[in-house]
Amino acid sequence: MTAQWHETVNVDELWEGDMTAVTVDGENVLLINVDGQVRAYTNSCPHQAGPLDEGDFDGEKLTCLRHMWEFDADTGCGINPDNAQLKTFGCKVADDGTIYVDIGR
Repeated sequence: MTAQWHETVNVDELWEGDMTAVTVDGENVLLINVDGQVRAYTNSCPHQAGPLDEGDFDGEKLTCLRHMWEFDADTGCGINPDNAQLKTFGCKVADDGTIYVDIGR
């Protein structure tokens, strides 16, 4: 399958340790800047679909506001519970700072 890259925001709008929600081709996506590396996940907790952008991000760990589920922001792997996993999307930053996301459609 060929990647379908969609333009989102500029990395200048997503500082290190910050997160923002965007919509990509109808999909709610969470962009998160972990130590200067941008990651893209579904903006929905796998527990009860709570919006993750309303949660807390301490630079390393993402916590869902609804029931305090925790995820490693770099990998999307669950911390508590450890068997959870965020859906990950392809993500790249162009030379001009534009963040592109591929949601796999």
